[in-house]
Amino acid sequence: MLPPSAVTSADLDAVALKPAECDVSRGRSIPVETIAIDYEGPEHLPDTETLETLAADTEVLVTTPVRADGFDPLGDDSLLEVLPESVGRVLVAGHPAYLTDEERRRAVAPRLGAALETDPDAWVGTESVERIAMATGATQYDLLSRSTERELTALRQAGFDGEVAVYAPTVLTDDEDAILDAVGDYVSRRRPVATALPDDATTDSSATGRAREVLLAAADDYALVGAEIDVAARTAALREAGATTVVGYPARGLEAFLE
Repeated sequence: MLPPSAVTSADLDAVALKPAECDVSRGRSIPVETIAIDYEGPEHLPDTETLETLAADTEVLVTTPVRADGFDPLGDDSLLEVLPESVGRVLVAGHPAYLTDEERRRAVAPRLGAALETDPDAWVGTESVERIAMATGATQYDLLSRSTERELTALRQAGFDGEVAVYAPTVLTDDEDAILDAVGDYVSRRRPVATALPDDATTDSSATGRAREVLLAAADDYALVGAEIDVAARTAALREAGATTVVGYPARGLEAFLE
């Protein structure tokens, strides 16, 4: 059994790792039930041996954009051969930054349906395709927002009994400068935040005045930030509202999750 860590204290169920930022095999040292590996282009896809080793100790899910060559169930799906049977998938439309112009034009809905026919246990990322994702009935993979708890409560009250995983950049410290350096740029891209920010505002620890206030408030809305006990309280509130899995991305780097 792995020793307790900051992740244990924060009560996270899973972690999301970016292979362009870290050696994902080190995820074996994090005491969580599930590791989700983000997609950052085919050149950063972990090899089969790495995935098999990681999956020997924990559940592993790999994000696969259904519009991308190599993962397109209605076209080139050759990259699926890299994924061992022990590894699951998160089906997403795909971040435009990692897709070609041609890939961006491909229809999402029929590809999600086709992919779920062959992998019915896959999670489905909801970003930009919320209604389509909900229609699949698969585990919903949502980005944390200021309305997440309210929406989860409404879903459960309406009778939705499926699984919902919530993803959030996570900063396990209450140091404001560290929080802004880790997630300031991320939260600044959320539309309500971008609208509220002063023109040409900096988004890291150098932010001052109104910009700093907006960014710190947004960090509470769109990320899991604060001392471990405070993050644990937030994850508990998300579960109370209806989340079945809380997934944290180590926004300050993997080392912060291994302390």
